[in-house]
Amino acid sequence: MDQTRNFGILPDGREVSCIRLADGALSCEVLTWGATLRSLVVPDRNGKPTDIVLGFDRIEDYIAHDAHFGGTIGRFANRIAGGAFSLCGEDYRLPCNNGDNHLHGGPDGFDRVLWTIERLDRNAVTLFYRSPDGEMGYPGTMDVRVTYALSGGSLAIHYDAVSDRDTLCSLTNHAYWNLAGHDSGNVLRQVLQLDASSYTPTDAALIPTGEIAPVSGTPMDFSVPTPIGARIRQAYKALEVAGGYDHNYIPDRPDCARAWSDDTGITLCLTTDRPGVQLYTGNFLGSTPAGKGGARYPQFGGFCLETQAFPDAPHHTAFPSAVLRCGERFESTTSCTFGIIGKEFGS
Repeated sequence: MDQTRNFGILPDGREVSCIRLADGALSCEVLTWGATLRSLVVPDRNGKPTDIVLGFDRIEDYIAHDAHFGGTIGRFANRIAGGAFSLCGEDYRLPCNNGDNHLHGGPDGFDRVLWTIERLDRNAVTLFYRSPDGEMGYPGTMDVRVTYALSGGSLAIHYDAVSDRDTLCSLTNHAYWNLAGHDSGNVLRQVLQLDASSYTPTDAALIPTGEIAPVSGTPMDFSVPTPIGARIRQAYKALEVAGGYDHNYIPDRPDCARAWSDDTGITLCLTTDRPGVQLYTGNFLGSTPAGKGGARYPQFGGFCLETQAFPDAPHHTAFPSAVLRCGERFESTTSCTFGIIGKEFGS
């Protein structure tokens, strides 16, 4: 069976491809538009194939909406205050697409460009993009590769980037997970455990204050398994943040997150080498076009676990650096392992 199909045509006439990968019980689809994870299908406790990633059926909807469904985010994931930063004695201005701030690489970040297929196997694909010097205000020509690989019940996403000038680099994936099925409604009853004893508090614009604070005693505490919706109203009312969770956690260990749905029995375990993980609960879903198969995605219709550098890292010297030096290589891997409560696929 052909692994690629035409997913649509961009306004400039270029074709977007959809690539299907499969391994054992898992399969997924990846788009060349935005190096986007469009679907991930796993069997539920009864063996029913269940797509647990939100997405669209038409390229026009990916272009029209800014929810970043499944996209590869860069050059810098999350926010940079004021759309500006300084590096090596030079000041750089970035487009502001989130109020007065720069978000997810700008209005034409990596999830809104066409990537090329560099290598394709039955269960893995590597996509390539060359970001020119000055794109979205960032210095340096950056060569970026993202590899999606299915193996042993896991989806691994590997990032690789080099630049010919010092620049910023924080790459992530923006998949919205719904472990009861992408078309099953909200995720508030789904259970999450985050092994992160601290997080980076923000102001009302979701810009970090620079503080590193304990989660204990706050609505941010997922150190024990907790339904996502248990304290979601407290979380944003207490912090004056509209919506729900949109917070950067500091993992205590690489295998830092576990989530599951009691409805389907499907579990997700996340492992990362990045210093931060952003929990985002689809706070502004509800106004998107119809999703796959005509599904309507409500507010809180999916949750994201975005592995990343800390938000606004260029403005906080105490945060881990997000600078990629000229000629050095950025490499990072995030893995999601799936199973049924009490058993991982492939085990």
